[in-house]
Amino acid sequence: MVVRHPSSYRQGTAGSPVAHVPLTREYKTISENPPPYITAHPSESNILEWHYIITGPEETPYHGGQYWGTLIFPPNYPFAPPAIRMHTPSGRFQPSTRLCLSISDFHPKSFNPAWEVSTILIGLLSFMTSEEMTTGSVSSTAAERRYLASRSRWWNSTGNGSNSKANPAMKGNVKAGDGGAKFRAEWADVDVENWEWIKKNKVDPVTGTRLDSDNAASCRPQLGIAASGSGHQAQAVVDAVVQQREAGTGWIYRNKLLVAGAAIFIYVLIARIVSGDGSSSS
Repeated sequence: MVVRHPSSYRQGTAGSPVAHVPLTREYKTISENPPPYITAHPSESNILEWHYIITGPEETPYHGGQYWGTLIFPPNYPFAPPAIRMHTPSGRFQPSTRLCLSISDFHPKSFNPAWEVSTILIGLLSFMTSEEMTTGSVSSTAAERRYLASRSRWWNSTGNGSNSKANPAMKGNVKAGDGGAKFRAEWADVDVENWEWIKKNKVDPVTGTRLDSDNAASCRPQLGIAASGSGHQAQAVVDAVVQQREAGTGWIYRNKLLVAGAAIFIYVLIARIVSGDGSSSS
């Protein structure tokens, strides 16, 4: 990771006299002693705009995922909280949507000026690994969240596959369509690592799917059929397919053995009747 020197941030439009001092100090602290699973830094052009990456913890459906987001601090921080967004699809939050948390700008009165950037991001990680719902959160299955985690590096560095387009849409649009430009500008070293990962794992830059024959394990789970469902669910699907297949065929085809047996029985019966008639006439 490229570490920016705190003295490179200027006061003025990029940072107010109030927020500049604590944010510069907190950047130094979080760079030297980052919390587990979290890394963060201010944008070079604006100390009020912070970018973070949360790495999905073990024993969670986000394990190994790379979740990029932003904290937009007000000029009077730390006396008011930042707006919190997570851009990378996670199955937990709506991408690039302001999150309603006790540590975000939705609740300025509940914000404690003693809280720092690391406190805010630890709180975000804690909320992410819970199932509590709020504005900006979504409900997904564990299988769907694991699927999104497996695609997170690709999503960040390609802008959801838009890097292959001749004219990628607005470079400032971090939701999708920027070709990964915004992520690359803030996380140049991580972006290089992601592209190495994409090539090593033979991931299609356009679709995010594996190009080799071992892609079965990374197939997207079918919504409505739980990945951990019972055998009864699987049997129900099989039965439904059989019913649909049989609905498209005729009664005679489905009961061809019965029809064949009946035909043989009738043939034998007729043969006996004919034979009997011949014997009586002689």
